[in-house]
Amino acid sequence: MRKAVLLVDDSAESSSAKDLLKASKLEYVEYHIKKFEESCCGELPTTRAPSIFAPDGVYKGIDGIKRYVDVMKDYKETESQSAYW
Repeated sequence: MRKAVLLVDDSAESSSAKDLLKASKLEYVEYHIKKFEESCCGELPTTRAPSIFAPDGVYKGIDGIKRYVDVMKDYKETESQSAYW
């Protein structure tokens, strides 16, 4: 399974998002929004941190991160139940 990308900044909300994902034992790649400013791409004016870019969609803000964790919990439960069939 491909890892989700967590876009963060220096906010408390981004720190909470990282803690939530770690507590849920979900794998992700962290990418700080300032790296975009240093690259040729410039700023991301329409994207806010924290946001998570996952194979199944984009989840914005801490509420979106919480939804992603819930979706992944449901997915893992379904996956583990079907393994016994």
